Amino acid sequence: MLDGLRSFAKSWPGKILGAFLLVGVAGFGINNVITDLGSNTVARVGDQEITSREFLRAYQTQANNLANQIGRVPTVAEAEAMGLPTYVLMNISQGEAMNVLANQLGLGVSDAKLGEMLRADPSFQGTLGNFDPAIFTQVLQASGWTESEYFETRGNEAKREQLISALFAEKTLPDVAQGLINDYAGTQRTIDYITLTDANIETPAAPTEEELTAYLTEHQAEYRTVETRKVQMLDLSLASLAATKTIEEDAIVAEYERIKATLTTPEKRTIEQVVLNAEQQTAFEAGLAEGKDFATLLTENGLTATSLGTLTQAQVTDTALATAAFGLAQGGVTLIDGVTGKRAVHVAAIEAAGQPTLEEAREQIVTSLSMAAARNEINDILDQIEELRAAFRPLTEIAERFGLDLYEADVTSGGTQLEILPNLQAEERTKVSQAIFKATAGQLTPSIPLSGNAHVFFDLVEVLPARDQTLDEVREDLTATLIAERTNNALLAKSEEIVGQLKGGSTLADLALTLNLFPQLSPPFSRFGSDDGSIDSVIAQAAFNGGPEHKGSVVSSTGEFIVFEVVENTVPTEPLETAAADNLQNEAKNGVYGDFVGAVRDDAGLRINQQALQQLLTLNFGQ
Repeated sequence: MLDGLRSFAKSWPGKILGAFLLVGVAGFGINNVITDLGSNTVARVGDQEITSREFLRAYQTQANNLANQIGRVPTVAEAEAMGLPTYVLMNISQGEAMNVLANQLGLGVSDAKLGEMLRADPSFQGTLGNFDPAIFTQVLQASGWTESEYFETRGNEAKREQLISALFAEKTLPDVAQGLINDYAGTQRTIDYITLTDANIETPAAPTEEELTAYLTEHQAEYRTVETRKVQMLDLSLASLAATKTIEEDAIVAEYERIKATLTTPEKRTIEQVVLNAEQQTAFEAGLAEGKDFATLLTENGLTATSLGTLTQAQVTDTALATAAFGLAQGGVTLIDGVTGKRAVHVAAIEAAGQPTLEEAREQIVTSLSMAAARNEINDILDQIEELRAAFRPLTEIAERFGLDLYEADVTSGGTQLEILPNLQAEERTKVSQAIFKATAGQLTPSIPLSGNAHVFFDLVEVLPARDQTLDEVREDLTATLIAERTNNALLAKSEEIVGQLKGGSTLADLALTLNLFPQLSPPFSRFGSDDGSIDSVIAQAAFNGGPEHKGSVVSSTGEFIVFEVVENTVPTEPLETAAADNLQNEAKNGVYGDFVGAVRDDAGLRINQQALQQLLTLNFGQ
C-alpha cells in the first residue's frame, strides 16, 4: 500500500489535492478554511459531505493496514509523511463524486434490494449461515456505526455499482496496446561492455594555488560554517538522579524476597513473516500439507522472510499476528490474512516463561529502588539547584555537589549534538537547542523543563558566528574535489571517444585491448535491468535508448563509467500471459474509471476543511 500512496502523490489528482491543502495552510488562523463548511465536516464534494465520523472510520482502517505492514500504528506525523490523510480523503471523495452523479441521474436502491444485501452480508450471519439480528447490532456497535449510516452507505455502494457496471463493464485494452506493452516490457538485450577507471586516463594535474582560490571564490557558499554555540549542560531527571544512588546489598535482597513471587519473565518468541501472492499461497498450503518446513518453502518460492525479533505477546501490536504466533509450536508455520493477501507466520524459537533468580533480577531491582529514591528527592534537588543558579554558581560546582554528570557540546541550530545527553528524548532536542540559541552570553539562563519532571540547565560558554572558511581550512577538501571533477571529466571524454570509434567501425575488443581491458558479456536484461543485478536500471535504460545495434556510454548508479555495444536484441514471440493480460485490462479499466471520477469530482468541486481535518487527527491520534 505504501507504493500505492507514493504513486498517488505523483499523479495529477494527488497534485490537485496538494493544491487544496496549500490553500488550507495559507488560510491558517481562520475559523474554517472553507467558510461554509461546518466544524463536523472534513470536506464536501458537490452537495455530498464527508463527515468527521466517516473520515475517521476510513482513516482508522488504513492506519491499521499500515500497522500490519510496519508492526505498529503510525503516528500522525508519520502518516502525514506517507500521505495517508490525503489518500483517505481522495478515496472517500471518489465515492462521493459518484454519489453526486448517481443522484443527478436519479438512481436509487429499493428497500427490498437493501434487505437482500443485508441478508447476504457474511459479517451478520450466524453459525447456520442465516442473518442474525443480534450479530448485526453487535457488529455495528463494535464498528461505531448506526443503522442509518450502514443502510445509507450500502445504498450509495449499490448506486455506484450500477454506474460502474453501466459505464465501464465493456472497457478493454486494445490488442495493439497489449502488443506494444508486451514488446516494451518483454524485449531483452545483451551487451558487450567495458568499465573505465582512472587507470585508463592520464592522472589529472593537481590544482594550483590560483585554481584553488578561484574555485573557493566561486563556491564559497558551500564552504561556510554555521553558527555554533559552546555550552555546558546539566541533566536533572529521574534517570540521572537515580544513577547517583548506591543501593546496599541488604536492601536488594530484602526487595527481592518481597517481590519474587510477582516476578516472572514472560514467554518470548522469535517471529518471522513473509507476504504471499495467490500463487505462493497455494504453494505454501500444499507444502505445509506435505510437512515441508519454513526454510524449504521460502527457498522453493524464492522468498526472504522478515524477522520481527524476539518478542513477548504484549510487544506484538498486530493482534492477529500475536494470536497466531503464540498459538504455534516452535518451528510451526501458519497462514493469516494480510493487507494485500495472505501472510506466512513462522515461530523460529521459543523462550519459555519463568521466575528470575536474584542475580537475574538484580538490575531490575536496583533500578526500581534507585528510581524510587530519586522520585522522593528530585523536587528538593531541583529547588537546591535553582537556588545555586540564582547565586550564580557555575554548573561545574553544582554537578560535583550532587554527583551529576556535566556535558559539553558545540551545538548548532539543528541540535543533533544534544544526543550526548543520554536522557534527552530526540523529540525534545529542538526545544533545548532553541533555548540555547535564544540565550545571551554572560547572562543567567533559566532551566528548560522537560517531560517526566526533568530539567536541563546550561551555561553559554562561547558563541562562534557563521563565517566563510579560509583556503587553509578547506585546502584538502578543495584539492580532492577538483581532482575528482577532473578525473570524472576525463573519463567522460574517454567514454565519448571510444563510442565515436565504435560508431566509426572499430570493435570493442580491439579498443579494450589498447586499454588493457577485456569486454564482458552481460546476461540478457530488460529495460529494468538484469535479474542478477549486474546490469542496473540506469545501464539498461541507456542500452535501450537506441536501436538493436546501439552503442553508447553511461555512468551506472554505482558511479562506474561503462562503454557498451548491443550484441543481441530479443523481441518476445509469445503473447502476454493470461494473468498479465488480465492485470493490464484491469489497469486500463481502473485508469479510465479514475480519470472519469476525477473529472466528475472536479465538476462537482472538492472543498476541504483543513482546520477540522487537523483537529480531528490531533484529538484522536495525538501529534
